[in-house]
Amino acid sequence: MKSKLLLSTSGSVCLLLAFATACNDAATVAGVGGTAGAAGASGAAGAAGSGGVAGASGSGGAGNGGSGTGGSGGSASGSGGSAGNAPDDMDGGLSSPADAGADALPPLVTVPTVTSNSPPDDATDVALNRRVRAIFSEPMDPDTLDTTSFTLTSLSLDAGGPIGGTVSATGSSAVFVPDAPLAAGTEFLATISTAATDAEGTALAAEHSWSFTTGEVLIPGNPVDLGTAGDYVILAKSAISTVPTSAITGNVGVSPAAASFITGFSLTADATNVFSTSPQVTGQLFAANYTSPTPANLTAAVSDMELAFTDAAGRAAEFNELEDGSIGGLTLPEGVYKWGSNVSIATDLTLDGDATAVWIFQVAQNLTVSNATDITLMGGALPENVFWQVSGAVTIGTTSHFEGVVLSQTAITLDTGASIDGRLLAQTAVVLRANTVAEPSE
Repeated sequence: MKSKLLLSTSGSVCLLLAFATACNDAATVAGVGGTAGAAGASGAAGAAGSGGVAGASGSGGAGNGGSGTGGSGGSASGSGGSAGNAPDDMDGGLSSPADAGADALPPLVTVPTVTSNSPPDDATDVALNRRVRAIFSEPMDPDTLDTTSFTLTSLSLDAGGPIGGTVSATGSSAVFVPDAPLAAGTEFLATISTAATDAEGTALAAEHSWSFTTGEVLIPGNPVDLGTAGDYVILAKSAISTVPTSAITGNVGVSPAAASFITGFSLTADATNVFSTSPQVTGQLFAANYTSPTPANLTAAVSDMELAFTDAAGRAAEFNELEDGSIGGLTLPEGVYKWGSNVSIATDLTLDGDATAVWIFQVAQNLTVSNATDITLMGGALPENVFWQVSGAVTIGTTSHFEGVVLSQTAITLDTGASIDGRLLAQTAVVLRANTVAEPSE
């Protein structure tokens, strides 16, 4: 049994089932083979159409007929609208409005927006050599991000006007680099116009502007100071284990745990018992129960590791809750990024900056890198200037590649075949499974 929708004269929708109607208004329904007339004003009964029955007089005259149209007295189509035509697919059935198909909806278009910018809006005491950055909701067309679409303007009453510089855009980020240090104690306005488009040519949803005021000083890139913790490529407090065979370049230390908590390495103690060696380590391994000065050195290194964690956690954030912690597929400029949740990297992540650029990632919960996912450094960026401060656990997936110094308040786990250029500094344990771990070549 077929169903149709009929709009009554008052705009309500009626459901018509074969030979039956359900409607709240006085809609007109044609007889078998006839054409429906909408309810009309009171009047004389209309004359019957050819082969049909006259429409009744009064409001909402109804027309019935084998093939005729509604009568004209009153009229067949009342003030509410014209008579409907019987559809072709109904053999003597009830009529409905003409079955004109609705226009197909256009495909959905994703409109890019600016999700974060640095310096933050209304920031003060901004360094004179600070780069101005924006992160978008999706990858942008780099050809549309230049000094005409991404501008920086001095709002100084004495020397206001546009600031010369260059714009670099990669993936979902863009950076404006001034040609010279900015004037001190001056307010600046950064603007990205709708001339900027995404990779499909869709313009920015709206012009995006923010302002900031400079301070008085130039500040170079400011990496986290690792102290003597930087003497180790792996440092942990409770245990370090590996499922052979791993390849580690750099020193390994555990404290206050003893050497028995370094497992899977086939340790060979040095004659002095100050350190041990392993065929999997290009470097030396140290534990808290080895001969002096190793215990004191490790105590200092662990303390420096904890201080570095606190230092990284205390840096002022420039980007907050970026992409709600799902940052795979992005290209990120240097800066301090902060999340109050888990952070996941499900697809490749790119960090783009020069050799002085510094990244600090502050993660309040866990950091998880999916299998076969890479972190890539571009533009001369160095792994020793990338810091991952993670309050929860860190898991780097199978065959993934990681860059930077990991400062974890709990454990760090590398799944089978994962690799890292950087350091693993854990306040509990480090777990390896046939991994490659190489300290930065500083």
